[in-house]
Amino acid sequence: MKNLLLQSFSGIIILLMAATLFAHDHKNNEEPGNIVQTAASAGQFETLLAAAKAAGLVPALSGDGPLTVFAPTDEAFGALPAGTIKALLKPQNRDKLARILTYHVVSGQIASDALADEVSLKTLAGPSVLFTQSEQGFTIEGARIVATDIAASNGIVHVIDRVIMPPQQMSRADAEQMIMSAISKGVPMFNHGNPQATAEIYKMTAETLMENAILRPAERDRLMKALADNAGSDSAEEIAWKLRYALDDVIASMGADISM
Repeated sequence: MKNLLLQSFSGIIILLMAATLFAHDHKNNEEPGNIVQTAASAGQFETLLAAAKAAGLVPALSGDGPLTVFAPTDEAFGALPAGTIKALLKPQNRDKLARILTYHVVSGQIASDALADEVSLKTLAGPSVLFTQSEQGFTIEGARIVATDIAASNGIVHVIDRVIMPPQQMSRADAEQMIMSAISKGVPMFNHGNPQATAEIYKMTAETLMENAILRPAERDRLMKALADNAGSDSAEEIAWKLRYALDDVIASMGADISM
């Protein structure tokens, strides 16, 4: 019982400190700043902001939103293995860094009262994050949420006690093989009068690539456009063909890697 009381007391102290840090610069202002400004005013997110700048994400985090950010503190970044941050900040690791950071961001404004045990939310990185509830509160992929509902003009910020890492990405070679496999399965089905099955295979492939594969921005945009264009279509044949054209374009782009 004594240990539980001490843990609860420690948790309350952390919550009060985090809330105070965020509230300090906004107590005399009618409107909060954007997510970047709010994090900067807290003084405990220098590493996060430096990483966002290196990854080219500051404009997105400063934009209209709304976005929900699960923000690791400087202490959370400091708990990563030695040399991790230095390596990630190198220009050649910009895409990897951006993926890690966007794994902490969800589209929309998700307040703490919208969280529930075993609920998952899709991140801007693609993969979803899972929330778990315990007596100590919520965790996101094992990271404890230590402060919640810090308002920003373009969203909301929740503070977490460690950096969460996205699942390992599918290599471009594996992604190319996946597309080829989908087409080899989809074509016979289409030719034998089952365009619905073909459309489902192509759709699943496109969504899996979007979530897990290493894609260039143009490739991601191509798949995203094909999926969006098909959202309101009732024609399985039309859906199958549009997705097939998109997959062909992506595989052609990937094939260009060899000639570069």
